[in-house]
Amino acid sequence: MSVRKQDDPVLYKRIQEQNLLRQYDLLSNCIEIGLAKGIEAFDKYTLWALNYAAVANIAQMGGRYREDPILVGEHIPPHFKDVPNLMDRFFSLVHENWTLSDHPTLIAAYALWRLNWIHPFVEGNGRTARAACYYLLCMKQGRLLEGKKTVPERIRENRQPYYAALKAADIAWENGTLDVSVMANYLQELLKGQLTEK
Repeated sequence: MSVRKQDDPVLYKRIQEQNLLRQYDLLSNCIEIGLAKGIEAFDKYTLWALNYAAVANIAQMGGRYREDPILVGEHIPPHFKDVPNLMDRFFSLVHENWTLSDHPTLIAAYALWRLNWIHPFVEGNGRTARAACYYLLCMKQGRLLEGKKTVPERIRENRQPYYAALKAADIAWENGTLDVSVMANYLQELLKGQLTEK
């Protein structure tokens, strides 16, 4: 059962907003578990659950990797047959580099960019990537972060710098370099805003 945006835009938007609230509740639980168990608790099952929560009743294939080609504006994500391997490599990079960097937003920036680049799900990739990013920000800080407005909410409010940071990482990748520094600096400012605005 799902509602299509074109059939009932008002209901679609309301369900989407309710899904974001449910996703945040689930994300908070996932962060608590991650803080207790360590970074290895961040896995594909966590992402599948977060994606399902984000797209419940608006997409029928929530919580599963896509098995069809997909287009995202000018970006052509990798072939769907490559998604499981790319996601395994994604988690491996996060886990293996977790203790190598003290930078508060670098790994979260990588996750935010890479999940958008892979686009592993049919729907809700941005929402799931932002949730994963926030998970990793909280894990790096060792706590569920306080503040009136979370980093994902701040991204949603003004998407242009977010899109620019994604594009900068895409260009670096196309040139054979992994460089998410623009995204990391962007997230650092958003994180600072969340922690200082009570």
